[in-house]
Amino acid sequence: MRCNPAYSHYDAIIVGARCAGASTAMLLARAGLRILALDRRAYGSDTLSTHALMRPAVLQLSRWGLLQRLLDAGTPLITATAFHYGDEEITIPLRASPQLPGLIAPRRTLLDRTLVDAAREAGAEVLHDTTVADLVSGADGRMRGVRIRTSDGMHFTVTTDIVIGADGIGSLVAKHCGAQTLRRGQVSAAHLYAYVPAEPESSYHWYFRDGMSGSFIPTNDGLACIVASVPTEQFDERFRGSHEGARMTTLRALSPGLAARAERAHDNSASDGRTRVFRGVPGFLRQAYGQGWALVGDAGFFRDPITSHGISDALRDSESLARAILDGSAQAFAAYERERDLIAGPILDSTDAIASFDWTLLDIENRHRQFSSVMKVEFERLAAWEMPVRRIPPVGWQPPAIMPSGRTRSGPNHDGIVSIR
Repeated sequence: MRCNPAYSHYDAIIVGARCAGASTAMLLARAGLRILALDRRAYGSDTLSTHALMRPAVLQLSRWGLLQRLLDAGTPLITATAFHYGDEEITIPLRASPQLPGLIAPRRTLLDRTLVDAAREAGAEVLHDTTVADLVSGADGRMRGVRIRTSDGMHFTVTTDIVIGADGIGSLVAKHCGAQTLRRGQVSAAHLYAYVPAEPESSYHWYFRDGMSGSFIPTNDGLACIVASVPTEQFDERFRGSHEGARMTTLRALSPGLAARAERAHDNSASDGRTRVFRGVPGFLRQAYGQGWALVGDAGFFRDPITSHGISDALRDSESLARAILDGSAQAFAAYERERDLIAGPILDSTDAIASFDWTLLDIENRHRQFSSVMKVEFERLAAWEMPVRRIPPVGWQPPAIMPSGRTRSGPNHDGIVSIR
């Protein structure tokens, strides 16, 4: 497989080719732009994830023509959500529609690969096992390209009109570009999970008791992701020495039935019972764009995984950023950050309220209702979007120099814009 870039200059270079990066690459390539996406990990590799997609993400995958691929690959269709508050269970059936038959929780080995394949089919170039060593800037401070190192030790410098950071919490792009942190979350939770064999199941299950929570999330290959969550401080004090013991101790206190399901992993050779751990990081909102750069996914907005909204955020913001890039004006980039923050702010607040574990069973249900209201607003806004697609760049068009202040230094706005659903 070729591991060096095909061109010396691209309309956009995307650092990171997971959910956010691959989605952005796909949308921009479908619009006719020359795109290069780079990822340091192997194609189809796994990553930490709770997998659960919410309604906005499923709607987007449906509109992009990818939902059926994931279902055909054996991803279970989720048609109900069950909340377990202590010993009480409340089951909420999901209202189905042709574009939204239910929810899904695909393994990242499948979801990320599907998005990368779609990006390549659209004409994007995606290179894995490729490390971005540095960013290249001009004398004016504008980002102009990247320096990359491939798995075979080759070094290349590639230029671009815009560098997009989709490289996660510790984003190199954000660090190099000096992206400011606009807001910080106040809390974090530790999450310990493993995959267990599970009977066919069409519901998400979320469990809550004072000071702890957990989940049962059906995913691919006849497995479910079973998660135990506690405050990070408690994890540090009590559980850092024995991850599997900590997970099972929490699950037994949370729900004996859920713990029994988790214990099956040790008795089934087909399962992967290894415990994965995410210690927790407080959420944040970073500056979304600057001169020749933009952030998307966890690089720009991260919230605790306890609300299982990270993939939904990544797909939503990738489409919003693609809209801004295809418009090309400084006003469009300002709108990208503004619209992201209008949704992300309430999501961060609601997630912090749940991840704090500063609640009782008497009020956690109300906090979930508040988060549901936030997601309803998000879904309604997303459902109204039309994706602008610039198939052919206007003759002589040059991208504007985007300034955080909303001014441009040169370059007309795009024309030739059409819309698709």
